[in-house]
Amino acid sequence: MAPDLESVLMRSNHLYSVMPALVAGIHVFLAARQQARRRWREARNVTLDRPDLSRHLSSVHKPRKVPVVLSPEEVARFLEAAPGIKYKAAFSVAYGAGLRVSEVAALKVCDIDSKRMMLRVEQGKGRKDRYAMLSPALLELLRDWYRVARPQGWLFPGQNPTNPITARQLTRACHVAADMADLKKRVTPHTLRHSFATHLLEQNIDIRVIQVLLGHAKLETTALYTRVATNTIREVMSPLDRLTPLHVKKGEPPT
Repeated sequence: MAPDLESVLMRSNHLYSVMPALVAGIHVFLAARQQARRRWREARNVTLDRPDLSRHLSSVHKPRKVPVVLSPEEVARFLEAAPGIKYKAAFSVAYGAGLRVSEVAALKVCDIDSKRMMLRVEQGKGRKDRYAMLSPALLELLRDWYRVARPQGWLFPGQNPTNPITARQLTRACHVAADMADLKKRVTPHTLRHSFATHLLEQNIDIRVIQVLLGHAKLETTALYTRVATNTIREVMSPLDRLTPLHVKKGEPPT
Protein backbone atom coordinates (compact mmCIF):
# COMPACT_ATOMS: atom_id res chain seq x y z
CA MET A 1 0.00 0.00 0.00
CA ALA A 2 1.45 3.37 -1.01
CA PRO A 3 2.11 5.83 1.86
CA ASP A 4 -0.24 8.79 2.06
CA LEU A 5 0.95 12.33 1.44
CA GLU A 6 0.65 13.36 5.08
CA SER A 7 3.00 10.64 6.31
CA VAL A 8 5.53 11.48 3.59
CA LEU A 9 5.50 15.14 4.57
CA MET A 10 5.88 14.25 8.25
CA ARG A 11 8.97 12.17 7.50
CA SER A 12 10.35 14.94 5.29
CA ASN A 13 9.84 17.55 8.01
CA HIS A 14 11.49 15.25 10.54
CA LEU A 15 14.49 14.88 8.23
CA TYR A 16 14.81 18.64 7.86
CA SER A 17 14.49 19.10 11.64
CA VAL A 18 17.42 16.77 12.42
CA MET A 19 19.60 17.99 9.55
CA PRO A 20 21.17 20.92 11.50
CA ALA A 21 22.15 18.53 14.30
CA LEU A 22 23.74 16.14 11.80
CA VAL A 23 25.70 18.96 10.16
CA ALA A 24 26.80 20.26 13.57
CA GLY A 25 27.96 16.77 14.52
CA ILE A 26 30.03 16.50 11.35
CA HIS A 27 31.68 19.87 12.07
CA VAL A 28 32.48 18.76 15.64
CA PHE A 29 34.02 15.53 14.32
CA LEU A 30 36.17 17.36 11.75
CA ALA A 31 37.34 19.90 14.34
CA ALA A 32 38.23 17.12 16.79
CA ARG A 33 40.15 15.25 14.09
CA GLN A 34 42.08 18.38 13.15
CA GLN A 35 42.91 19.05 16.80
CA ALA A 36 44.10 15.44 17.25
CA ARG A 37 46.40 15.80 14.25
CA ARG A 38 47.80 19.03 15.64
CA ARG A 39 48.50 17.45 19.02
CA TRP A 40 50.14 14.47 17.34
CA ARG A 41 52.48 16.77 15.41
CA GLU A 42 53.39 18.61 18.61
CA ALA A 43 54.05 15.33 20.45
CA ARG A 44 56.04 13.96 17.52
CA ASN A 45 58.23 17.01 16.92
CA VAL A 46 58.53 18.54 20.40
CA THR A 47 57.86 15.99 23.11
CA LEU A 48 59.33 12.91 21.43
CA ASP A 49 61.70 14.81 19.16
CA ARG A 50 60.93 12.23 16.46
CA PRO A 51 59.77 13.99 13.29
CA ASP A 52 60.75 10.82 11.38
CA LEU A 53 57.68 9.05 12.77
CA SER A 54 55.53 10.71 10.13
CA ARG A 55 57.39 9.20 7.21
CA HIS A 56 55.06 6.22 7.03
CA LEU A 57 51.88 8.25 7.52
CA SER A 58 49.86 9.53 4.58
CA SER A 59 46.89 11.87 4.46
CA VAL A 60 43.74 10.89 2.63
CA HIS A 61 42.74 13.70 0.26
CA LYS A 62 39.14 14.02 -0.81
CA PRO A 63 38.94 14.38 -4.61
CA ARG A 64 37.59 17.73 -5.76
CA LYS A 65 34.74 17.43 -8.18
CA VAL A 66 34.14 19.85 -11.03
CA PRO A 67 31.35 22.23 -9.96
CA VAL A 68 28.01 22.32 -11.75
CA VAL A 69 27.72 25.56 -13.74
CA LEU A 70 24.75 27.05 -15.57
CA SER A 71 25.05 28.88 -18.86
CA PRO A 72 23.94 32.54 -18.91
CA GLU A 73 20.77 31.47 -20.73
CA GLU A 74 20.03 28.87 -18.06
CA VAL A 75 20.59 31.43 -15.30
CA ALA A 76 18.11 33.80 -16.96
CA ARG A 77 15.49 31.03 -17.19
CA PHE A 78 16.12 30.06 -13.59
CA LEU A 79 15.70 33.61 -12.24
CA GLU A 80 12.51 34.15 -14.23
CA ALA A 81 11.10 30.92 -12.77
CA ALA A 82 11.81 31.95 -9.16
CA PRO A 83 8.64 31.69 -7.00
CA GLY A 84 8.15 35.38 -6.31
CA ILE A 85 10.16 38.60 -6.33
CA LYS A 86 11.67 37.83 -2.91
CA TYR A 87 13.39 34.70 -4.15
CA LYS A 88 14.20 36.26 -7.50
CA ALA A 89 16.02 39.07 -5.68
CA ALA A 90 17.79 36.66 -3.32
CA PHE A 91 18.96 34.38 -6.15
CA SER A 92 20.03 37.42 -8.18
CA VAL A 93 22.25 38.44 -5.26
CA ALA A 94 23.79 34.96 -5.17
CA TYR A 95 24.53 35.09 -8.91
CA GLY A 96 25.14 38.82 -9.38
CA ALA A 97 27.51 39.17 -6.42
CA GLY A 98 28.77 35.61 -6.02
CA LEU A 99 27.54 35.21 -2.44
CA ARG A 100 27.14 31.98 -0.52
CA VAL A 101 23.59 31.05 0.50
CA SER A 102 24.38 31.79 4.16
CA GLU A 103 25.71 35.21 3.18
CA VAL A 104 22.59 36.01 1.16
CA ALA A 105 20.37 35.04 4.11
CA ALA A 106 22.38 37.19 6.53
CA LEU A 107 22.22 40.40 4.48
CA LYS A 108 20.68 43.46 6.11
CA VAL A 109 19.14 46.47 4.42
CA CYS A 110 22.00 48.61 5.73
CA ASP A 111 24.52 46.36 3.94
CA ILE A 112 23.53 47.87 0.58
CA ASP A 113 25.93 50.70 -0.26
CA SER A 114 24.39 52.28 -3.37
CA LYS A 115 26.89 55.16 -3.41
CA ARG A 116 29.93 52.90 -3.62
CA MET A 117 27.95 50.17 -5.45
CA MET A 118 28.97 47.49 -3.00
CA LEU A 119 27.40 44.91 -0.70
CA ARG A 120 28.85 44.49 2.75
CA VAL A 121 29.21 40.82 3.69
CA GLU A 122 29.46 40.60 7.44
CA GLN A 123 31.07 37.57 9.07
CA GLY A 124 31.20 35.41 5.98
CA LYS A 125 33.01 32.09 5.78
CA GLY A 126 35.90 32.06 8.21
CA ARG A 127 34.12 34.83 10.16
CA LYS A 128 35.60 37.45 7.85
CA ASP A 129 34.01 40.66 6.60
CA ARG A 130 34.36 41.66 2.98
CA TYR A 131 32.72 43.71 0.23
CA ALA A 132 31.04 42.23 -2.83
CA MET A 133 30.14 43.91 -6.10
CA LEU A 134 26.74 45.52 -6.58
CA SER A 135 25.78 45.88 -10.22
CA PRO A 136 23.26 48.51 -11.41
CA ALA A 137 20.84 45.78 -12.52
CA LEU A 138 21.01 44.10 -9.12
CA LEU A 139 20.55 47.41 -7.32
CA GLU A 140 17.42 48.15 -9.35
CA LEU A 141 15.99 44.71 -8.57
CA LEU A 142 16.70 45.15 -4.85
CA ARG A 143 14.97 48.54 -4.97
CA ASP A 144 11.92 46.88 -6.54
CA TRP A 145 11.93 44.29 -3.75
CA TYR A 146 12.23 47.03 -1.11
CA ARG A 147 9.33 49.01 -2.58
CA VAL A 148 7.14 45.89 -2.49
CA ALA A 149 8.05 44.45 0.93
CA ARG A 150 9.59 47.36 2.89
CA PRO A 151 11.89 45.00 4.85
CA GLN A 152 13.17 46.30 8.17
CA GLY A 153 16.50 44.98 9.38
CA TRP A 154 16.98 41.78 7.41
CA LEU A 155 16.98 42.26 3.65
CA PHE A 156 15.25 38.92 3.20
CA PRO A 157 13.24 38.23 6.35
CA GLY A 158 11.92 34.78 7.14
CA GLN A 159 8.39 33.74 8.04
CA ASN A 160 9.01 35.55 11.31
CA PRO A 161 10.22 39.02 10.23
CA THR A 162 12.52 39.22 13.26
CA ASN A 163 14.59 36.38 11.78
CA PRO A 164 16.32 36.17 8.40
CA ILE A 165 15.30 33.74 5.72
CA THR A 166 16.92 30.35 6.21
CA ALA A 167 19.26 28.51 3.87
CA ARG A 168 16.72 25.67 3.82
CA GLN A 169 13.98 27.99 2.52
CA LEU A 170 16.28 29.27 -0.21
CA THR A 171 17.26 25.73 -1.16
CA ARG A 172 13.64 24.61 -1.42
CA ALA A 173 12.77 27.61 -3.59
CA CYS A 174 15.86 26.90 -5.70
CA HIS A 175 14.62 23.39 -6.46
CA VAL A 176 11.18 24.75 -7.38
CA ALA A 177 12.70 27.32 -9.75
CA ALA A 178 14.96 24.71 -11.37
CA ASP A 179 11.97 22.46 -11.99
CA MET A 180 9.90 25.33 -13.40
CA ALA A 181 12.78 26.31 -15.68
CA ASP A 182 13.10 22.69 -16.82
CA LEU A 183 16.80 22.54 -15.97
CA LYS A 184 18.22 19.03 -16.12
CA LYS A 185 21.25 19.89 -14.00
CA ARG A 186 21.31 19.52 -10.23
CA VAL A 187 20.90 23.14 -9.14
CA THR A 188 21.52 24.46 -5.63
CA PRO A 189 21.97 28.04 -4.44
CA HIS A 190 25.73 27.45 -4.53
CA THR A 191 25.45 26.67 -8.24
CA LEU A 192 24.74 30.37 -8.79
CA ARG A 193 28.00 31.27 -7.03
CA HIS A 194 29.87 28.74 -9.20
CA SER A 195 28.25 30.25 -12.30
CA PHE A 196 29.18 33.80 -11.19
CA ALA A 197 32.87 32.90 -10.91
CA THR A 198 32.94 30.89 -14.13
CA HIS A 199 31.22 33.56 -16.20
CA LEU A 200 33.61 36.23 -14.91
CA LEU A 201 36.54 34.01 -15.83
CA GLU A 202 35.10 33.57 -19.32
CA GLN A 203 34.96 37.38 -19.58
CA ASN A 204 38.75 37.40 -19.01
CA ILE A 205 38.49 38.96 -15.56
CA ASP A 206 41.74 38.48 -13.65
CA ILE A 207 41.50 35.37 -11.48
CA ARG A 208 42.96 37.29 -8.53
CA VAL A 209 40.08 39.78 -8.74
CA ILE A 210 37.62 36.88 -8.75
CA GLN A 211 39.39 35.46 -5.70
CA VAL A 212 38.77 38.70 -3.80
CA LEU A 213 35.13 38.89 -4.89
CA LEU A 214 34.50 35.33 -3.75
CA GLY A 215 36.36 35.77 -0.48
CA HIS A 216 38.66 32.81 -1.12
CA ALA A 217 41.69 32.56 1.13
CA LYS A 218 43.65 30.51 -1.42
CA LEU A 219 44.04 31.18 -5.13
CA GLU A 220 44.00 27.44 -5.84
CA THR A 221 40.36 27.34 -4.71
CA THR A 222 39.43 29.96 -7.29
CA ALA A 223 41.55 28.23 -9.93
CA LEU A 224 39.12 25.31 -9.83
CA TYR A 225 36.79 27.32 -12.09
CA THR A 226 39.32 27.25 -14.92
CA ARG A 227 38.28 23.62 -15.39
CA VAL A 228 34.71 24.59 -16.29
CA ALA A 229 35.23 27.91 -18.09
CA THR A 230 34.25 26.52 -21.49
CA ASN A 231 34.75 29.78 -23.39
CA THR A 232 38.31 30.02 -22.08
CA ILE A 233 38.97 26.40 -23.03
CA ARG A 234 37.54 26.87 -26.52
CA GLU A 235 39.73 29.94 -27.15
CA VAL A 236 42.93 28.00 -26.52
CA MET A 237 44.51 26.86 -29.78
CA SER A 238 45.61 23.25 -29.78
CA PRO A 239 49.25 22.72 -30.82
CA LEU A 240 47.90 20.32 -33.44
CA ASP A 241 46.28 23.29 -35.21
CA ARG A 242 49.68 24.98 -35.55
CA LEU A 243 51.10 22.11 -37.57
CA THR A 244 51.05 21.86 -41.33
CA PRO A 245 47.55 20.72 -42.33
CA LEU A 246 47.35 16.96 -42.17
CA HIS A 247 45.85 15.16 -45.14
CA VAL A 248 45.01 11.53 -45.52
CA LYS A 249 47.08 10.04 -48.31
CA LYS A 250 45.25 8.31 -51.11
CA GLY A 251 45.33 4.58 -50.73
CA GLU A 252 46.44 4.82 -47.10
CA PRO A 253 44.97 1.91 -45.08
CA PRO A 254 42.50 2.87 -42.33
CA THR A 255 44.54 1.02 -39.67
